Formats: sequence, structure tokens, C-alpha cells
Amino acid sequence: MSLPSPDQHPGRSPYGTPPGASPARRSGWRPSGALFPLGWFPRRRQPTTARSVLAGEAAAEAARKSSQEAEEAQAAEATPAEPEFPVVGDTAAAAFFDLDNTVMQGAALFHFGRGLYKRHFFHKRDLARFAWQQIYFRLAGSENPEHMADVRNSALSIVQGHRVAELMSIGEEIYDEYMAERVWPGTRALAQAHLDAGQKVWLVTAAPVETATIIARRLGLTGALGTVAESVGGVYTGKLVGEPLHGPAKAEAVRALAAAEGLDLSHCAAYSDSANDIPMLSLVGHPYAINPDSRLRKHARAHGWRLRDYRTGRKAAKIGIPAAAGVGALAGGAAAAVALQRRRR
Repeated sequence: MSLPSPDQHPGRSPYGTPPGASPARRSGWRPSGALFPLGWFPRRRQPTTARSVLAGEAAAEAARKSSQEAEEAQAAEATPAEPEFPVVGDTAAAAFFDLDNTVMQGAALFHFGRGLYKRHFFHKRDLARFAWQQIYFRLAGSENPEHMADVRNSALSIVQGHRVAELMSIGEEIYDEYMAERVWPGTRALAQAHLDAGQKVWLVTAAPVETATIIARRLGLTGALGTVAESVGGVYTGKLVGEPLHGPAKAEAVRALAAAEGLDLSHCAAYSDSANDIPMLSLVGHPYAINPDSRLRKHARAHGWRLRDYRTGRKAAKIGIPAAAGVGALAGGAAAAVALQRRRR
């Protein structure tokens, strides 16, 4: 059988495929010269097997599962990590804040002493003692009962014989000079959150109640619980009523105020930096460790208490001491040295 020549079918190859057609096109041409592509004919349907059924069901299950996980993730993001606190409108709740190193950097008595020295209330040896007490407080990061007793005795000896009204007036000036700029903004915001929720906020401190009251008023807080110094006829005698408001005494003060105010302590919050205030913190339903010393940090973690640290430049949280403590101590010492030098002149 002879092949047709190109002359017999112009424009067609001897094998029935148009010149220049693609391989796919060539595959669709029949050697007989018919012009119907093979793709026009129906393909044979593949039978459904058990494996294909399994594959389909697995794909559907995977799609359903991924969709469900996405919905759960969105719901988790929309849900707050913890209940809203403080609770707005809870009139049975209040907040109690320690002062030294919780609300304010350093010890209030030291700053008060600096102001009194500037007004010639005492001599340079007393200022040096106050400066050392402040350095100890900053470096130790905690309160020592003996150390606090020394601070108390120093303060009492200074104010003895002075009128209460006089010290209150001077205290207002000293707050502006030395204390206002040392308030921790973070702690201040916590106190404001309680106030915005309609709750009362109290300072609880071993500092004299007059000094604490001034600070509380200037911060817009409700009031203060502090150490009460005896006065007769409006003049300080140099003695205390009872003992300094420190450690367990703070807890007793909070318990007494809660009873008088009709508060539910399980709704209340307390904030402190010192392990000495564990009795007070343990009284309330919402204890917070603020700038905690090492003992309080350990106790707070063991009991699931919330922690907040507003100190900066700390080398390691585990030591419980501000890395900037040395700087603060040097600054306090420098201020004392400048004051002493001016006094010599």
C-alpha cells in the first residue's frame, strides 16, 4: 500500500496531521484523516473504591476540625485572661497601699527629715544619720525592725516640742520639694483604677499619720493609716500612742477600718513591697506584691499572688534589689554632703 503524496492533499502531512500542529493537537488526530479530537469522546468513569471513600471522609473531618479550632482560638482571644478588677460599683471593696517603696521611692521619713534639716530643725549629725538610714533601706530592699525603730526614735526626737499645725504646714512644702517626683506612676495608676471604680483607697504606713495624710490628700486618695505620735495641747511630746504601725499592726489597722467602714475584706486589695506586710496582704482577697523584696517575691509566687515591679535597670529579678539602688544611695549621700557643706559656710 502506497502512502498518499503531499500533492494529493495540499496542507496536510503524509500521515494525516496538519503541519505545525502541537503534540497535543497531533494526538487528537486520527490517522485516517478524521478531524474529531479524541477529547470529544466520553471517558470511561473510574469506579469508587474503599480507599477513595476513606480519603474523602478524612478530608472532610480535617476541614471540620480546622474550622472548629479556628473558632475556639477566636473565642479564647476575645475572653479576658482574668476577671475585670477592680469591680466597678463594689461598695464592699477598698484598696490599701503601703507607702515606702510601694507608692513612693524611698522612705517618707527620710525625705521629711531632709526638709526639716533645710529649715534648721536639727543638726548635721542628725542628717547624716537619716542619710545612712535611707541608704540602708534602699540597698537592703526591705524593712528591718531594729532599723525602723532607729528611724522612729530619730523622728520623735526631732519633732518633740513642736506644734502639730506647724509640722503639717511644713509637710505640705516638703511633699512638693522631695516627694511628689518620687511617686511610682505604675502604683499611682493602680490606686486611680480603684478610685475610678468607686472604691476608697487608703495608705497604710509606719510613717507619721500627719505625713501620710498629706501624701494621701495630694494624691487624691481617701485617707491614711499611720503611726500616731502623742500630742498634748497640739504639741508633740516625743512619745507614741501604742507602737509604730508596722508589720502585724498594719493588719490590725486594716481589720479595724474594714469593720468600721462595713467592708468585705475578701473583696479588698492590698499592695506592698515588703515581706513585713504579709499579715496585711493575707487579710484581703486580692494581694499584690509591688517592687517586692526577695522574701515577699518568693512568698507571692508560692501563693499565686500578683506581682508588679516598676523599678527600672534591674540586673536580675531574683535578687529583689533595684540595680539603681546604688545610684539612689549616692544621690542621697550627695544631697546630704551638699547640705552639710552649705551649713559649714
